Amino acid sequence: MGMAGHNLSTRQGLASGKSAKFGNFHGQNCRLPGEGRADYVRPMKKRLMIDLASLPEDGKCFVGELLPEVFDLPAGDAQAVAPLEYDLWAQRYGSELLLTGGLSACFEFTCVRTVHPFLQTIRVENTAISLEIVSEGDLDVTEALREEVLLHFPLDPKCEIGDLAQGCEIDSRYLAVDKAEESGQETPLRAECDDRWSALDNLKDLKDQP
Repeated sequence: MGMAGHNLSTRQGLASGKSAKFGNFHGQNCRLPGEGRADYVRPMKKRLMIDLASLPEDGKCFVGELLPEVFDLPAGDAQAVAPLEYDLWAQRYGSELLLTGGLSACFEFTCVRTVHPFLQTIRVENTAISLEIVSEGDLDVTEALREEVLLHFPLDPKCEIGDLAQGCEIDSRYLAVDKAEESGQETPLRAECDDRWSALDNLKDLKDQP
């Protein structure tokens, strides 16, 4: 299993079936993102690299922020508006590296009901990410963290579940067509259709001429 090949079922198995093997994460005093950080500021990073050679046998805590650009989502999709915060315990088990802890990042979504933008923070608590170690040295875990957050995106983003709750009602402008049908009013044909029929009539007139 490669670094990008971790999957949800594998992580769930590691978090539950191997908890005794991996030890007690909460006993390592790692905070969840946003807790107790008012007393210091860490510079944001572009990548999270873990030096396997210097990683203690009993693990190490990694706390910090990655630039929002790590998500690199296409235009039209949700966009990160804040850093990816991580608070993770990293521990090695043979050819496997396990990351446990918390992740969070704030995104601007578009509500599927109102078609208006809203902000929602994606929080992943008690995550467990398993990565295969294929070579010694620095292990880049950035993509694994990115994918873990994206897996927790809402399927149907609605502004009523955003960080600031909003009224989530369909804009009346999008109901105009339905209201016209309910009132019995006929929707006029498009001008392009009229032009096509006119062209056919002209051809028929030409054929009828002697």
